[in-house]
Amino acid sequence: MLKRSPALILAAAVASLLVAPHIAMAANSTPAIAAFNAAFAKTSQFTYKLRAHEIKGSSVQDRLYDYSFMKPHFAKTLIESGDGKGSGAVWAGGDQVSGHQGGFLSGIHLKISLHDGRAVSLRGYTIPDGLPQNIIAKYTSIPGKLSQAPGGKIDGVPTDRVELIVASPATNDGISEQILYLSQVTHFPLREILYSGSQVVLDQSFLDWNFNPGLTANDFPF
Repeated sequence: MLKRSPALILAAAVASLLVAPHIAMAANSTPAIAAFNAAFAKTSQFTYKLRAHEIKGSSVQDRLYDYSFMKPHFAKTLIESGDGKGSGAVWAGGDQVSGHQGGFLSGIHLKISLHDGRAVSLRGYTIPDGLPQNIIAKYTSIPGKLSQAPGGKIDGVPTDRVELIVASPATNDGISEQILYLSQVTHFPLREILYSGSQVVLDQSFLDWNFNPGLTANDFPF
């Protein structure tokens, strides 16, 4: 057997320390998230309904959104019920949305900032914030402890439960824990719950997924 010199042993140890952070970052995922990414890569468009219950301080907002999405970056929403009923907007990947309010103002279309108060929810969530690929990306990009476990059934569909314990809630809009339920059938999300401490501040369900709605560019007028 050949003996390794102390210099070679030290060099190998230093190299392992340099590689370790990259391995840890690459491992910041779960099998359920990987399954979603694979399914999303094969999907060019979809529609769904998003039922959202949001809390901010003493204010509460309940809405049901109709969502349409087509790659690479076209999204459209309509508030079907709740605060702002009848309002809708289209996002084409930039920093603006083209939208209208409900009621007698529905005929007036304006282009406004993506973060304009008229274009966001109670907690400031934008149209792209409600897209599944952007929701799931946060679980792998926000520092914290990520884990996966069986999630039971939602409306008869078996799920995987992905949980993120956030390392620094102060830099994550006060959110300390995020829980996501992904379908074991389609691998797309069915429910998400966000906590600030012990309080639920967002509880949203993804309903009526359609992965072949026949959308075209004409469905996203901007």
